[in-house]
Order: sequence, then structure tokens, then C-alpha cells
Amino acid sequence: MSRPEDDLAADIHYDDVEARKYTTSSRIQNIQASMTHRALELLDLSHPSFILDIGCGSGLSGEILSSEEGGSHVWVGMDVSPSMLDIALQRDVEGDLMLADIGQGVPFRAGTFDAAISISAIQWLCSAVDSESSPAGRLTRFFNGLYASLKRGGRAVCQFYPKNDQQKKMITEAAVKAGFGAGLLEDDPDTKNHKLYLVLTVGGTQGSDITKVVDGMDGVDVMDARKKIKAENGTVKKGSKAWIVKKKEQMERKGKVVKSTSKYTGRKRKHLF
Repeated sequence: MSRPEDDLAADIHYDDVEARKYTTSSRIQNIQASMTHRALELLDLSHPSFILDIGCGSGLSGEILSSEEGGSHVWVGMDVSPSMLDIALQRDVEGDLMLADIGQGVPFRAGTFDAAISISAIQWLCSAVDSESSPAGRLTRFFNGLYASLKRGGRAVCQFYPKNDQQKKMITEAAVKAGFGAGLLEDDPDTKNHKLYLVLTVGGTQGSDITKVVDGMDGVDVMDARKKIKAENGTVKKGSKAWIVKKKEQMERKGKVVKSTSKYTGRKRKHLF
């Protein structure tokens, strides 16, 4: 089945017509409210907090955050669609709004937010918007910026719809590489209503293993690729083909264009004279 992110960038797909249709759908409103409440439950905030709403759209999730039922939180929303943000302004939502592409980073000072949520947004990062940027680079910039913007001990919950297991792995490993403790929680598995939540925490008092932040959560699959990455780094010889390929991958994660790998990669040239 075709997905919107396969064909168009989010700011183009969500034009005035689509943004209005999305916001006025009672079905979408109910689903967004349910997932936002679930995200707040996973954040487990004990008092009103300063929250970043990533991919806030027209403010459907933000309305829950600022309501008394949702915890009366103060929030800032960022979204790439001018049409979505225009509707949010028309609806007079309580949060501050920013037009920004999360694939270019999260442009806030370090330690600004107590927590963050994202509802149905981060899967858009898995699609390249142009030939100069890669999904790996966009994911890296996003998670690095999000990690920096959260306070120590802060938590983020991102609900998303991965296209396949490869996208799920790509997103989760990018979060781990940025420094987050990460856990995947799936509600209603093996049903058409299943929802996937990525639970992230920024260090703090959780001990030396940052993945312990999800201890006690039922049905959470902990992803920790750090030991594997460290082992791989220790066995790669500098200048070898594996070392060159790894450097290329690092450049791609930064959003840079590199030459494709071939059978000649890493091969030493013979002296002509």
C-alpha cells in the first residue's frame, strides 16, 4: 500500500486542503487524542512540565498537553507544514509554534525541555527529501538535536508507523547512537489497531546502563547496539575496505553524498614507475 511519505515531502503533502481534511476528521481527532494520552502515560510526568511537541501539526496533540486532563503542561510545537501551523494558529492553541524541518535538527538550547512527544511524525525522516540528504543523515541530526534539547533524566515518547522492520531498526539505532536509552513498546500487537512507541531517556540517575529506564514496562523490547558498535570498531584496520566503508556510512549519516562502494574500494594501486 502506498504511503504519503513515499511520494511527497511532508510540507508538500500537507497543503491547505490536506491539512484541513486531517484536522476536521473526527476519526483522526480520536486517534490522535488516544495516542497522546498514551504518550503522556509513558512519559510518567509527576508535575506540569515544559514539553516539545515534534511534528505538532495543527495542534491536536498540543490541546491534550495543555488541558487539565492532560496535565496542564506548557509546550512548544514544531512542524514542517505551513498549512498545518496556520490551522493551529486559527484554532488558537496554547502552545508556541515553530516552522522547522526536524530532519535538519532540533534548534533549541541544551537542556531546554523536560520531555518531548511525537505523534505519527518521525517515519517521515526515513524518506529522502532530495538527492543531497539521506534518511540516515536526517535521523542523526534529529536525534542528536533532540538529545541535546532535553534535560538530564528527561524522557521522550515517539509514536510512529514504520513501513517495515528495516525502518524500525534504522530509527531505533539512530536514537541509541545519539545517546538515548531506548525501548520499543507495541500496543495491541497483531491487530489492525497496533501502535508502536519509541520510549527514550536521557541518562540521569538510571545507572551505568541507560537502557534500564524501561525496566518494569510490560512488552518493551530494549535496543542497545552500543556494545556491537564498539566491538566492530575494535576489529577494523585503518585503511582497509571495511574501514573505508564505515567512514562512508558515517558521512552518509551526516547527510553528505559519497561515492558508491565497488570491488575497487580499498584496493591499493600498483606503482607505474
